[in-house]
Amino acid sequence: MLETNVLADGSKFSFWEKKTEYKRELYVCREDPNASDDGDGSKENPFYTIQAAARIADAGTHILIGPGVYREHVAPARGGDGPDSMICYEAIEKGTVIIKASEEIHDFEVSTGWRKFGMGAAARGKNADDVKIWCHRLDPDMFRGYNPFCAVNILHDRLFIEYEKTDMTPYLNRRGMIFCDGKPLKQLPLCDMLGEEEGTYWVEANGQTVHFRLPGDADPKDHLIEITVREQCFAPVTPFLSYIKVKGIVCAHAAMGAPIPQRGAISAFRGHHWVIEDCTVDWANATGIDVGNECWHHEFDPSQTVGYSVIRRCHIKDAGVCGIAGLFAQEMLIEDNLIEGTGWQKMELSWEAGAIKLHNSVNGLFRRNIFRNTYRADHLWLDCGNINNRITQNLFLDGIEQREAIFIECTREGVNLIDNNIFWNIEGRFDPDKIPVRPGSTGWYRMVEDDIINGYAVYGEGTDRMQIVNNLIGKCRAYAYYAKPVPFRVMPGDRGGTSRDTKIMGNVIYNCGEGAICFPTRDNSSEGNVFVRQAAGGDLRIMYPAPEVCLDLKSWREFCGFDLEGAEGWFDIEVDTENLKLIAKATKAPIPGFGRVDKERFVGRPEEFPMQKSDSRIDADLTGNARNGDTSLPGPFATWEFEREISIDPRLGE
Repeated sequence: MLETNVLADGSKFSFWEKKTEYKRELYVCREDPNASDDGDGSKENPFYTIQAAARIADAGTHILIGPGVYREHVAPARGGDGPDSMICYEAIEKGTVIIKASEEIHDFEVSTGWRKFGMGAAARGKNADDVKIWCHRLDPDMFRGYNPFCAVNILHDRLFIEYEKTDMTPYLNRRGMIFCDGKPLKQLPLCDMLGEEEGTYWVEANGQTVHFRLPGDADPKDHLIEITVREQCFAPVTPFLSYIKVKGIVCAHAAMGAPIPQRGAISAFRGHHWVIEDCTVDWANATGIDVGNECWHHEFDPSQTVGYSVIRRCHIKDAGVCGIAGLFAQEMLIEDNLIEGTGWQKMELSWEAGAIKLHNSVNGLFRRNIFRNTYRADHLWLDCGNINNRITQNLFLDGIEQREAIFIECTREGVNLIDNNIFWNIEGRFDPDKIPVRPGSTGWYRMVEDDIINGYAVYGEGTDRMQIVNNLIGKCRAYAYYAKPVPFRVMPGDRGGTSRDTKIMGNVIYNCGEGAICFPTRDNSSEGNVFVRQAAGGDLRIMYPAPEVCLDLKSWREFCGFDLEGAEGWFDIEVDTENLKLIAKATKAPIPGFGRVDKERFVGRPEEFPMQKSDSRIDADLTGNARNGDTSLPGPFATWEFEREISIDPRLGE
């Protein structure tokens, strides 16, 4: 397996990890009959809670944690002294240590005194006796100073929310969640909606009582019912603690508010040089992991170290707003993770929604990650001032109501490289009813692009010098690449560019709905790309200077000098996004065109793609196979055989 450790500018990523020779071991095992927080933390007399070990651990301490559900907030009291003197919190057996920010509840009453249905329910044949709604009065002693059922999701910084464009219901919902047998109930804003939908709950105005209805109108006494009571699972209460490792631990049910600030179920709380590996984050109300400076309202010293952390082999699932968040996080290594189900809160217009959302990322390496089923949020969003990042060997799959898979915003300096990835099924986020109807030639001859339809693999907004190389991009609702300049964001402090000098090289672009490439100006370049099932005409576009031009490959070459070494293909590509398999096969779709169709201009199988000049920074393909020689195949595979199924899982094991 070749190491993809070269960054966009040709320098190598700075790996800092070293082996710690631990000077002390502490044991935690709540299921051990000898466990006690009054013990010495030895293997024979382990601590009952993880926090008991966290209070006394210092540099060079290895905390080994036995299986069990730990309902506590673990707050490290101190960090390590360097890469070879860290503090490590590790599950003895991966996945068996579960830190939950929830507590079980057992006292239930039948809900009375509240309407179960809205007006007109009787006319619709609804009967209150047919539904079973339960009530639980929250125990104040359970919340220890933080009651998520009293606080709404939206936090202090509300400047960027465009209220007129969004449904504010999820923003104003309470942060507290209720789980039945590990699955969340859906929060409703009004009590009289409970009668209309099973598997739901409602919070009284004072946040002291909850009412809920289980699936199948079941009795809660027959199920595990949990309510969230803590904001985070593993997070210091003192900022800037560094050189901490968290390994093999599950963190679930954290009830933080939506960013900003960024406060994850696992939080570095502005510390640096953390390693978070082999962990699972499950059902965070907003943010899974935070690794940056948390909030732009803090006083900030430019010499402050932020980031330099590793997130590796984690499974981040069902984060409400953001999977991984970081502000000013430099030299981040994020690799071999599965991040899926992000964005279920539908709070994308808080502008912090993404499976990964980093601001001012410098010298970052994002490799071999799988992003799947991200809902109304980006898979990866790099926001403002991003320099010398490499995004390689990732799968960006099934963006549900997603505007774009990768969003690189407001970036003026340096190069950012996106290579050897697969982008597949980016649905777009827009209201189909707002698409203008243009009968006949009115639509054919329009001179201004609609700003309604979206769904892009890569979107650059005021970003210069992106390089998009050797990717497979397929089934985007709009374009594989789309960008626009944002003049008002070009300002002092290196905050934004003009969407120029993008290079799109050696990609395979398949069956994108509006077109393949949409350049904002001619000050960009495209070479060696293969356009498969993109032969409708007008798939290659340049928006400015006016009038916009919508070109086919022949005119793209003739008038712009682009893709002189490119090609067109005509076959099907199928991606199994659940089992991570891919196959190229013959298609039954006819080649569109008027009159005679020149079938000879189309490549019929990937082995026939024209070879392209190799990029010296890229020595491996999507799954780690070598790209040898001066030339290589377009797309993310060093070799690609027709009608042969390919495994596309790029992740490495331990």
